[in-house]
Amino acid sequence: MGPLSGIRIVEIGGIGPGPFAAMMLADMGADLIRLDRAGAGVGVGTWNLTNRGRPSVGVDLKHPGGRDLALRLCAGADGLIEGYRPGVMERLGLGPDEVLACNPKLVYGRMTGYGQQGPLAEVAGHDVNYISVSGVLSAFAREGERPQYPLNLVGDYGGGAMMLAFGMVCGLLEARTSGRGQVVDAAMVDGSALLSTLFHGMRQAGLWQERPGTNDLDTGSHFYNVYETADGGHIAVGALEPQFYAELLRALELDPAEYPQYDRARWPELKERFAQLFRTRTRVEWSTLLEHLDACATPVYTMTEAITHPHNKSREIFVEVDGVVQPAPAPRFSRTPPRIGRPPAEPGADTDTALAAWGFDRAEISAMRATGAVY
Repeated sequence: MGPLSGIRIVEIGGIGPGPFAAMMLADMGADLIRLDRAGAGVGVGTWNLTNRGRPSVGVDLKHPGGRDLALRLCAGADGLIEGYRPGVMERLGLGPDEVLACNPKLVYGRMTGYGQQGPLAEVAGHDVNYISVSGVLSAFAREGERPQYPLNLVGDYGGGAMMLAFGMVCGLLEARTSGRGQVVDAAMVDGSALLSTLFHGMRQAGLWQERPGTNDLDTGSHFYNVYETADGGHIAVGALEPQFYAELLRALELDPAEYPQYDRARWPELKERFAQLFRTRTRVEWSTLLEHLDACATPVYTMTEAITHPHNKSREIFVEVDGVVQPAPAPRFSRTPPRIGRPPAEPGADTDTALAAWGFDRAEISAMRATGAVY
């Protein structure tokens, strides 16, 4: 029923951004088949919700039969996504040249940290390394403190998985017109740099200082910050626009003349005043006062608490699948709603059924298992 219903994609099993991109495509209705290698252990299994929505086939891609299996799947697919280091798929005989030779319309999605070319292309790394090279990590810091790593949301998922998913959809749309496939080179350095576009513009216009923790959006200001409450909770304040800042001051019973919003010289002083004030009440007390006002001030909820928040419940932002609560697919569509097709699978759990659904008969599957091409 999803907007990508009818699209078929081969996923070469991996970790991090690749599975998340595949999850997004599967949530939107694409028919994915995941090829997991024997002995795969990191990031796989039913606990990893980013592996939801598609079956797992156990394949040894180093085996000639495994390679032939992958090529046959690609021959009937619209796209392929992989997340190996540059050159690995080529060494397996599954690079773009081989795959596009058997299916010229296929969109070949590649997910790496540093990209397919460049001085660092062959170097190992993880999210924290990629966002450090792109310049983004340096901005996640309070003044005078070291940068704080923002989970793996900026590199792996925002700058990686979402860029790959977007690139795949763009490539698939173009292929419908041209009848030709192409390679999508999605790199986490590229994607995380793109996410910082606004701040590059602000910096060059003199609206952003490169010293972290001194700007209005990076904890430098008192009106865009996080404050501790009396019970050890926290309140997130994002009163950026003047009208919302005015409403915040009104709710806090503060004199606007004593709290000028853009007097940068007074920001350190006003941050301390706000900190003292928010420590006078509990998080619940502040929530009761502020959450439903146009003051842009909300309690900081844990992931567990967020599941039961009235707003999140009303929109069904979290859903339960086979007893496991997880974020629902996003965004939403009025006519072709996305859905979670199935829970995550253990590697190789669906070899027979998944291959049968893609056109293989029992005898072929048994023969491949006998040779060690599949498991």
